[in-house]
Amino acid sequence: MGCGTSVATETQGKRVERAMKAAVLIQRWYRRYMARLEMRRRYTWNIFQSIEYAGEQDQLQLSSFFSFMLDNFTQLNGNGPDLISQLLDPVVDPWLDREICYSLILVPESYSGPRLSFPLSVSDTNALLAAFKEQQTLHARYVLQLLYETKKLLKQMPNIIHLSTSYTKEITICGDLHGRLDDLLLIFYKNGLPSAETPYVFNGDFVDRGKKSVEVVILLFAYLLLYPDNMHLNRGNHEDYIMNLRYGFTKEVMQKYKTHGQEILQLFQDVFSLLPVATVIDGKILIVHGGISDQTNLDFLSSIERHKVSGNKLRLTDGSRPSSSRSHNSVASTSSSSSSSSSSSSLCSPRTPSCISPRPCPSSPSIPYSINVLQVPFLDSLTSVPLPSPPQNEQEWKQIVDVLWSDPKIQEGCSPNTFRGGGCYFGPDVTQRLLLQHGLQLLIRSHECKQEGYELCHGGQVITIFSASNYYEEGSNRGAYIKVGRELVPRFYQYQVSRTTRKLTLTQRYVRAAEGSALRALKEKLFAHRSELMCGFQEYDQNYTGRVSVSEWALVLEAVLRLDLPWRTLRPHLARLTPDGSVEYQSCFEDMGPGIPLPQVTSNLAETLFRYRTDIEIIFNIIDKDHSGLISIEEFRHTWRLFSAHLGVAIDDSAIDDLARSIDFNKDGSIDFTEFLEAFRVVHKLDRQQEG
Repeated sequence: MGCGTSVATETQGKRVERAMKAAVLIQRWYRRYMARLEMRRRYTWNIFQSIEYAGEQDQLQLSSFFSFMLDNFTQLNGNGPDLISQLLDPVVDPWLDREICYSLILVPESYSGPRLSFPLSVSDTNALLAAFKEQQTLHARYVLQLLYETKKLLKQMPNIIHLSTSYTKEITICGDLHGRLDDLLLIFYKNGLPSAETPYVFNGDFVDRGKKSVEVVILLFAYLLLYPDNMHLNRGNHEDYIMNLRYGFTKEVMQKYKTHGQEILQLFQDVFSLLPVATVIDGKILIVHGGISDQTNLDFLSSIERHKVSGNKLRLTDGSRPSSSRSHNSVASTSSSSSSSSSSSSLCSPRTPSCISPRPCPSSPSIPYSINVLQVPFLDSLTSVPLPSPPQNEQEWKQIVDVLWSDPKIQEGCSPNTFRGGGCYFGPDVTQRLLLQHGLQLLIRSHECKQEGYELCHGGQVITIFSASNYYEEGSNRGAYIKVGRELVPRFYQYQVSRTTRKLTLTQRYVRAAEGSALRALKEKLFAHRSELMCGFQEYDQNYTGRVSVSEWALVLEAVLRLDLPWRTLRPHLARLTPDGSVEYQSCFEDMGPGIPLPQVTSNLAETLFRYRTDIEIIFNIIDKDHSGLISIEEFRHTWRLFSAHLGVAIDDSAIDDLARSIDFNKDGSIDFTEFLEAFRVVHKLDRQQEG
């Protein structure tokens, strides 16, 4: 009997041992799986963020170029106002400053949307909420009147709003919304509608990117008019005319208000320029959209005429131009004074080719730039002019740019924010110095998407709050808001609009979907920079084998694209390896092609169009003032002259004429710009096969 018991015990022990080994193996597998999933999630996030910031850098460079054109092209032409000054610095229509701007517009009886009466009441804001939930559009007459009243109110407000918790239990602080109406409605549902008992601070970037920017900003302005002491709006870097051209708000307004769109847009821009730039709670919590720099001074910021200063360039509302004391043949000094707070000189400089090759590369569409002078092809002449001086009232401009564009960093000090192209990176020492200088204890900012909707840094002295959930992709991030009471201890509330996204963020299903979208966007970047990349690869591939090492491949990608991504980790998704471990670099471009191939377009010109498609669209939208979508051959030539001046790309006029004729399909002298842009959209071959 004893022997049988021993055998049974031994057998049971072996079973337990096998079960333990199996459990350990499963645990190891699960940990590896979760680690790989987290790695994929992180590089997906990095791709989205890097491409977003690269686009903002392009936007600031384009905006600086427009400023340069305003300041210099009149002297180049010598024949009265030039094209750019008419387009970008128009005389403000005094009609928009009078009640007649909306009172003469009739609202037809057939209009079924909300009818507002001013001053607004709770029933008006409730009607707006109900209408927007039902996808209704507010009539242009009421939009203009609401903007007119908002402009009058904002003119009376200071640059920095001071609030006190002594009059209320808590103040709610929200970050970027970017046209996400669902997020705004969810905040109101969870936290309560704005009122004397539920005051709000919305910290900028109400518009762009989302499809409901008009509805979001109308609701915010309506509640501002209804509760001016309890609803507070800070300005963000997207409350800006040029940003709106690139990121969608201008197009959305013109599509929703075809008759009075121009007047509505102009009033929107006037209102945006009057938004306060900061809010202070109980003298202890500073709220700004972007951040600070080592030059930020709240007392000086309070004294700026904010409506004259844009987050991208100085607005000259009196129609004057800064006079240049330098002659056309003078060389701009490269040692101009600049602080570490914001790289204004870099914003006004032309782009530098990023090809790492020291020898000329004929396949690249870019041509070298002079460091000190800008070659400006315009009106059939190539004229060299000095780079622009920093804008007038440079200190004011820097103060605004820094609070709208800056980001915190872990390292000490303050350095130019080269990743975004504007503002600065500020370290914990910069934060602590400003807080001590002004008797503050906390800085709340927005401007950056965070996966959990918020993030603390600098020892808890800086909080980033972001309120647009699913910003990059369905399930990519939560939104959040902050509530602060009299004890001034922030409490965080998270949410996500979709019912399924909370589950998706924890599963491979989400990672796979988001990863796919991110990799597609990255491959399009590679395709748009094909010549420069090939130039860099061939520097290492002197024998033209079509192969380079993984290290060389990664070095070229970072040198050309400057996205600061983990290229070695991404390599399996972007390029093939040979049996000896080398990278077949041409495989980076295999699964992509142009939208509508045009045989008349040379490969160099086509690549330039792919790369700068968004910039071309912005310039076109400025020229196409009626937003008809059609552009004349002559306007097309103007677009190209501006485009060439912006990029320093030498493109022959005859080639442009041939291109224009080839896409004037019905030969009526007009070009459908939508079709033109479609021809220069990167198409993935798998998509084309599925469409076929």
